[in-house]
Amino acid sequence: MQKNFRKVAKVALVLVYLVIIAGAVVRGTGSGMGCPDWPKCFGHYIPPTEISELQWKPDTDFKKGQIIIVDETLQVATETFKTSSAFNKNKWETYTKHDYAQFNPAHTWIEYINRLFGALAGLATLVLAVMSIRLFKTNKKITILSWLVVFGMGFQAWLGATVVYSLLEPVKITVHMVMALVIVAFLLYIIHITKATTKKVKTYKDIVPLLSFVLFMTLIQVILGTQVRQFIDERMDILGEAAKNQWLVNADWQFYLHRSFSIIIVLLNIFLAQRIYKNKLNFPKINWVLIFLFIEAMSGVAMYYFHFPFASQPIHLVLASLLFGVQFYLLLEAISAKRSYKSL
Repeated sequence: MQKNFRKVAKVALVLVYLVIIAGAVVRGTGSGMGCPDWPKCFGHYIPPTEISELQWKPDTDFKKGQIIIVDETLQVATETFKTSSAFNKNKWETYTKHDYAQFNPAHTWIEYINRLFGALAGLATLVLAVMSIRLFKTNKKITILSWLVVFGMGFQAWLGATVVYSLLEPVKITVHMVMALVIVAFLLYIIHITKATTKKVKTYKDIVPLLSFVLFMTLIQVILGTQVRQFIDERMDILGEAAKNQWLVNADWQFYLHRSFSIIIVLLNIFLAQRIYKNKLNFPKINWVLIFLFIEAMSGVAMYYFHFPFASQPIHLVLASLLFGVQFYLLLEAISAKRSYKSL
């Protein structure tokens, strides 16, 4: 039972990371408002592909809640009806959660796919939580954590809705990203504590405080990065895709703090790796930390010096979340190794 449970937890983790990847693509392509409403998309479960589907037409059936664009406003059908030869305002009400009324089919489907991944991840975590009930008598912690993940996914879905309704407000985007990392951490912890018992560590040097500090600094860097990303989004809206070389001209202090902070992150992780290698600690995941860190740094350099090459922004965000995940699991392994060492 526990072995199958762990497999489901891994599937849930992969799906959560797919949501993060899809979210990164959404931000990288500026598709955050591709679906102006939530949880549907223009009032549809399957979003439109052409602007004609969002235009009023005579002798056409419309369902209650369906959205069309009229005079640069979103209009919501108040009931299910068939249109006559003239537009009847009494059958529609103006969407009031925001005033964004644009349609881009590519953006709409990118955002829609992001939501589909979110639904799949939510379903996987619900299955995990239901399975955890059978483990309650033997390990209450697993059951509690599993249901906390479900509640976390629900809260994350609500945050996604508030991000849309706020027209991508920076603070809410940041909270949305941090919450995703919290869910990742919970799932990694579940995977770790359901791991089969392995041989005890014979030697151990106390690096848990250092690992904790490095993980905390990474989280700070991720938060700074989301703020920088908002600045870039604003510059992109003003200057357009054709002026990528101008996006970071006269950048604010947050960009320079984020860039300088990255040097500290690199040095801290190199020092951490040196401690692990020097003391011959059995933590091979430090190699993955260094690999992700190197590619992350290179993607940042590429964005700055080569003016945001294709896919560099989503790659940068996804690598940051992967780096956090590996560092967190490494910390869990270090804590377990410390306990094993003390029990020798």
